[in-house]
Amino acid sequence: MLIKVCGMKFEKNIKAVAGLQPDYMGFIFYPKSPRNFVGDIPKVDENIKKTGVFVNASVQDVVEKVKQYEFKAVQLHGSESVAYCQELNSYDLDIELFKVFSIKDEFDFSVLANYEPFINYFLFDTKGKEKGGNGYTFDWSVLKQYPSTKPFILSGGIGVDELAKVKEILQTDLPIYALDINSKFEDQPGLKNIELLKQFFNEIKQK
Repeated sequence: MLIKVCGMKFEKNIKAVAGLQPDYMGFIFYPKSPRNFVGDIPKVDENIKKTGVFVNASVQDVVEKVKQYEFKAVQLHGSESVAYCQELNSYDLDIELFKVFSIKDEFDFSVLANYEPFINYFLFDTKGKEKGGNGYTFDWSVLKQYPSTKPFILSGGIGVDELAKVKEILQTDLPIYALDINSKFEDQPGLKNIELLKQFFNEIKQK
C-alpha cells in the first residue's frame, strides 16, 4: 500500500521523513493553513513524488509552483471545477492529479463522474472546519457505495490508533490506491513525529 505524508513544512523534518521513503510527500500552498509551505524544499530521493496541495488557487499559480518545485503530483483541495481540471491538464505538466472531496456521514458520488477523464485519483477526506488536517476520520462505510473503478486515496484522521480499521478496509474490494496521513503524526502543525511514522509504515508496508 502506498503512503503519502502530507503537510510537510520544516527542512530537517522533511529530510527525516524522506528517509522513511514515503511514496508521496505533500506541500500545502494555502495561507490559511498552519502547514502553509514557504521557502525551498530540500533535495529528496527522486522516487518520492513531491506533491503540491492547493485550495482554489489560479491555474497559473499551480503551473508555476509545479515548475518551481518539480512536483510530480498536484492535489486540488478546494472547489475546483471539471473545467479547471481540464485546463490544468492542457499544460501537459506530466503530473498526477488528485481531486479531493470531503465526506462526513454521506456523499453524493454522482458528482465524481464528470471529473474522471481529467484526474488520476480521487482523494476522500473528512469534512470539517479546516481544509484537511482536522484529525478525525469520516464514516468509511459510506465508501461501500463508491460506484467507480477509478482508484482513490483514503485520507482524514488516519493515525496509529486507526491501524486495525485501516487494515480492515484494505481487505475490501474498494480500489484504494494510497493512504494519506498528516495531523495524527504531528508534534505541532507541519512537524511530523518520526517514531509514530515508523510504526505506521512498518505495519502498512508489511502488506
